Amino acid sequence: MEGVNYLGFIIAAYAAAVAVIGGLTAWVLLDYRAQRHHLLELESKGVTRRSAARSGMMVEEVKEEA
Repeated sequence: MEGVNYLGFIIAAYAAAVAVIGGLTAWVLLDYRAQRHHLLELESKGVTRRSAARSGMMVEEVKEEA
């Protein structure tokens, strides 16, 4: 019956862990969308990625992947 004494702490710890992981996941997804938007905006202005030229990909192929 000693485990019942700690039940509130255990539930709170799991809830905090889920909240932190959920927050980090949301942050990463929102940042990914923002970075992708910025890249597309730069490419529409004519700025190309150096990595696309190095790998032999054309700018149009890179845009199609996005």
